[in-house]
Amino acid sequence: MTALALICGTGALPAEVASAQTPAPFVCALDGFLPTGLTPDLTFRIETLGTLLGDLNDRGIASICLCGSIRRPPVDPMAIDAATMPFVPRIVAAMQRGDDGALREVMTIFEEAGFAMKAAHELAPDLLPQSGVLTSAQPGPDVEDALHLAEAALIDMSQNDLGQACVVQDGQVIAREDDGGTDEMLSQLGNPDARSDAEDPINWTLDAVGHMLGDAADWLSGLEERPITNRNGFLFKAPKTTQDRRADLPTIGPTTARAAAHAGLAGIVVEAGGVIVLDLQAVLDVLNSQDMFLWVRQP
Repeated sequence: MTALALICGTGALPAEVASAQTPAPFVCALDGFLPTGLTPDLTFRIETLGTLLGDLNDRGIASICLCGSIRRPPVDPMAIDAATMPFVPRIVAAMQRGDDGALREVMTIFEEAGFAMKAAHELAPDLLPQSGVLTSAQPGPDVEDALHLAEAALIDMSQNDLGQACVVQDGQVIAREDDGGTDEMLSQLGNPDARSDAEDPINWTLDAVGHMLGDAADWLSGLEERPITNRNGFLFKAPKTTQDRRADLPTIGPTTARAAAHAGLAGIVVEAGGVIVLDLQAVLDVLNSQDMFLWVRQP
């Protein structure tokens, strides 16, 4: 019997964390948010969170890791069970404080039930890449000169509990992550007709991985054979300044790299120790094929 349980959302991160564990963890998935490449041992609804806590205690679980992407699920008030009812006022109040507040309250509830909270990168340290420029291409001096714009944008986004990424081009921030996630933001840059200036608050996410790019998928599948020239601008991604790093650490992967290439960017800058990179080698393969950079930058 394992002493670790993963509380999973969608995306590839839960499987990456699970594969790094011996023995295998107990996998719980929120109904409607199944992880990729990982079969849950148990599926639960938010209306039965209290019952889940009791079940995990009965199974001898000592530690919990929240990993994967979870948008705020629909809640059926009639389905809230007796074990969950005492938590409802706390969760409702926390959600009014924003996504970070809701996430902290959920972790507090798990801790009060006797569980130790573990971060995904604590359980799978290789998910955090080493610092430095990891690609053949190097960022130019214009990138370093413009980083203060990206950092200022992220501070502003943190204060408003928004996203964890932005795009800087030609001396200005041209896009900020919203509830659609990083890959959606980048896909809009690659398709100007779909671009939006809206800055809706990001929904509750544990570790946003993003989604495939729909209409651009066919083009992206052959990206390595179709390099783009005349690249400009960069994606910047880092944790919120107010973030509890035990969960919701920003994440990029090969899809993000392809989306950045499709958007015509010159590269990606992520905060060292603060951004998970899924399938690092595949990310580097995409970026190197497009003469783009990946800079894992010390904050």
